[in-house]
Amino acid sequence: LCHVGESAKIIVEKPFGRDRVSARELNAVLVGTFREDQIYRIDHYLGKETVQNIIFFRFANTIFERLWNSQYVDNIQITVAEEMGIEHRGGFYEQSGVVRDIVQNHLMQLVAMVAMEPPIGFEADYIRDERVKVFRSIKPLREGDVDSVAVRGQYGPGFAGGEAAKGYREEEGVAPDSITPTFMAARLEVANWRWAGVPFYVRAGKRMARRVTEICLQFTQPPLRLFGRSCDVLEPNILVLTIQPDERIFLRFGVKYPRAANKIYPVNIDFRYRDVFQEKMRPPYGRLLVDCMKGDLTLFVRQDGVEAMWGVVDPLIERWEKAEAPGFPNYAAGSWGPAAADRLLARDGRRWITE
Repeated sequence: LCHVGESAKIIVEKPFGRDRVSARELNAVLVGTFREDQIYRIDHYLGKETVQNIIFFRFANTIFERLWNSQYVDNIQITVAEEMGIEHRGGFYEQSGVVRDIVQNHLMQLVAMVAMEPPIGFEADYIRDERVKVFRSIKPLREGDVDSVAVRGQYGPGFAGGEAAKGYREEEGVAPDSITPTFMAARLEVANWRWAGVPFYVRAGKRMARRVTEICLQFTQPPLRLFGRSCDVLEPNILVLTIQPDERIFLRFGVKYPRAANKIYPVNIDFRYRDVFQEKMRPPYGRLLVDCMKGDLTLFVRQDGVEAMWGVVDPLIERWEKAEAPGFPNYAAGSWGPAAADRLLARDGRRWITE
């Protein structure tokens, strides 16, 4: 391959390969013609205003950054749920499944944005360095451990948006005995000083109860007996960053219920972008294309990040492509996924917040 001019750029849409090996092969083709700083690997989630705001919200507000660690955070939950099915893309989805389609890219980027350390500046590689460190810090999933920390699912017939919806195996282009997962949930661990011991519960799926992408931090509980036996069960403090469809941030905390003895009542502070800024969120691709023209790589994915993300999910894909599917379909269209996903958290004495 011949090298292109100094000012040339190339935009590459995800997925970047099918696994770590093929991602390296794709990169070898790209770097045969382009330098790394000319390659713009695009993940449109990074162009969403609310995703970018995670960094500013964390590091510009001392009251949250001081609590953003294992001393005060009990667990972190990240949900990427879609109400729609595969939308006439059966051939594509049979080859990708939920892990390649959503988890390896979009969901992993959200994990990194929440878990990253403060960058030393806002130059592209400073921020990308910190995201890559998170991927490398995620405790490796050994194939023999996948069944105990991860759940897969495939939707069957049900109801979506009030209308009857067919199951995945009934979709055009899908094999009638397909074992392709349309849902996954997993318990990840970011094994570094900030997050040691804090589980990251992640889930993603098609034909879920509603369309929502959000990040939930559940904070540790105070000593409950301080308020008497009537407060043995408290709603935890939670901070929720909603990416779509309704861009918002809300914080739940407890107050005393009027005229009640030591009764705690949960209330929310709710910030919505559209109410404060009086404008719609702009489509992410527009922002990313402008950044490409400007030569700003901050919101694009670097090759070492691509390989590190594949390193996290490859064991899931390998295990699930080898093992027989667990009674597919195992959740109804329009639900929150298989019951096994609830049990994944119940084993730890926790539950999904977004329901």
